[in-house]
Amino acid sequence: MALLAALALAGCGAKGNPSTKDEQARDTEIVNVAISQELALIDAYRRAGSFVKDAENRALLRKFVAQEQEHIDGWTKAMRGLGGQVEAEAEELDYSGLKSERDYLLFAYELTSSELTHFLEDVTKLSTGAPQSFAAATAANEAQHLVVLRQTLGTDLLEAVPDSFDTGEVPPPSAPPSGPNSSMPPGGKG
Repeated sequence: MALLAALALAGCGAKGNPSTKDEQARDTEIVNVAISQELALIDAYRRAGSFVKDAENRALLRKFVAQEQEHIDGWTKAMRGLGGQVEAEAEELDYSGLKSERDYLLFAYELTSSELTHFLEDVTKLSTGAPQSFAAATAANEAQHLVVLRQTLGTDLLEAVPDSFDTGEVPPPSAPPSGPNSSMPPGGKG
């Protein structure tokens, strides 16, 4: 991830800057939204302790927090390369409907899925190559998180593999939980 951030920063020199002030303003806005989304993911993943009792799942979500923080660091460097200012705040999320570990994991899945879709859209909207590449790499990481969350929600390895062109629109596993960590039995449909 550090290499990706370095590449993003290196690509934001005079050659990597948007050609017009409008493009620069648009890219700055997109990066600020991306940082806001990352802050929301971090908040959501940090709240896992209130819902997730399984130690391995809690450790997994702590790893996700660390990766999302690396994304924020990279986006912040990309913002500096654009000559813009970070003016992002975490998006407000509603946790009121979460009562169980499975509720929380489904919530995390849906949120991560939505972020994957947003980051894929950012690739096409950004005018600058380095932030475009960073958005693509961030989307790839979110897709990896979805595969792991599918398994945590009970799908077996084969069913956890996404479609060839996962855009974040694959629904979460829908079978009821079973077992000590609220996951479905192997082979359950998702």
